[in-house]
Amino acid sequence: MLFSSLTFLFVFLPVVLLGYYILPFKLKNIWLLLSSLFFYFYGEPKYLILMIAVITVSYVFGLITEKLSGTARKIALAVSVLTTLSALIFFKYTDFFISTVNTAFGTEFDLLKIALPIGISFFTFQAISYNIDVYRGDVPSQKNPLNLALYISLFPQLVAGPIVRYSDIERDLRERTHSLESFTLGVRRFAIGLAKKILLANTLGSLCEIFRETDEKSTLFFWLYAVAYSLQVYFDFSGYSDMAIGLGSMFGFKFMENFRHPYVSRSVTEFWRRWHISLGSWFRDYVYIPMGGNRVKKPRFILNILTVWFLTGFWHGADWTFIIWGLYFAVLLLIEKFIPAKIKDKSPAVISHIYLIFVVLVGFVIFNGSGVEGVVSDLRGMFTAAYPLCTDITLYYLRSYAVLFVIGIIGATPAAKICVQKLSETKIGSKIISAAEPVFVACVMIAVTAYLIDGSYNPFLYFRF
Repeated sequence: MLFSSLTFLFVFLPVVLLGYYILPFKLKNIWLLLSSLFFYFYGEPKYLILMIAVITVSYVFGLITEKLSGTARKIALAVSVLTTLSALIFFKYTDFFISTVNTAFGTEFDLLKIALPIGISFFTFQAISYNIDVYRGDVPSQKNPLNLALYISLFPQLVAGPIVRYSDIERDLRERTHSLESFTLGVRRFAIGLAKKILLANTLGSLCEIFRETDEKSTLFFWLYAVAYSLQVYFDFSGYSDMAIGLGSMFGFKFMENFRHPYVSRSVTEFWRRWHISLGSWFRDYVYIPMGGNRVKKPRFILNILTVWFLTGFWHGADWTFIIWGLYFAVLLLIEKFIPAKIKDKSPAVISHIYLIFVVLVGFVIFNGSGVEGVVSDLRGMFTAAYPLCTDITLYYLRSYAVLFVIGIIGATPAAKICVQKLSETKIGSKIISAAEPVFVACVMIAVTAYLIDGSYNPFLYFRF
């Protein structure tokens, strides 16, 4: 079940909210847990057992790890992490390993063709972080198995994150406050995310599909596709993050921000501080820093960066294109790290921004490539004269989507947020915003409903991750 589906919007969510606010506080967590398990069961009935198994392993080893010390404590942590990680590796990467072996050695092993459990990359990482934090003594083990199960399976962030740390919501699991203000903020944030996903990401995605299907490509069309896909993946994923944060607020949880307008960045380093923040901080705290971070000699530092970004790329998908994408950004980050500060500081802001947009567009073309050959073909279309510079078809779609591109580009900046903040600082502006907010939410719901009833294009890019 996707947040951007009629079933979720008009059946599941209203029922869950109604039951949640009717029940007394001591039953709210149980209701949310049952709702979350049903949410997962609805989309992946046979894999509900997998999720329960991951929860059980995390709970049992959390208790065991906390009671042990020394080598035994390390062994308990290793067993819990490897057990959970093995589930992710088996379901997500088995066919990738088999196909790689077949290609490398000319073998013909059959692929298992295992369906990828929805959200497995997210809930396994949350389970692993919980066990590591218990091992480090950062948090106490959760004695109530239902609360831990709710943390790992909580439906607002189950499908597409953000990756929530147990330490961030440990108190909310025990005691949290509810208010009309937080609920209203949650509804507004959810509506913003829904608009991003349905009205922007899906429409941009339709242009990407047209590009893939047409035989009349041009160099300009390749670049239009690069811009369209880069905006699509941003609005799709940040839209889901907004919806998750909004839903969390409705139920009294505070989830971390996952995107902070990454396309306004002036460097790759800054970009990755703004993009998918929860994943970046996860790899920083549980891989990069334990490896020594930047407090090591230069060769080891380079190895640390390459390792983290290899894993970051591999986390996104079982294909060499994702690994290449991760290493591509690793190289760019290393280059930026070794450029003297004097040179970076003297670089004009406009030039720095153009550089960032250029390398990110190329990066997302790699990210969305259809295998390595597809990536090479797309880059050849962008950077060589293999295709006409422009065609009538390209101009037609440029004119047709020009307004959407302008809206998307502006929407990817903090311009709208700044305008609203400035307006809210005045007495009249504050009243205008208060009056406009319910109208905005209503308009979004009407537009989204019409879009979904029409049966229009409604993909979920992070479904495969």
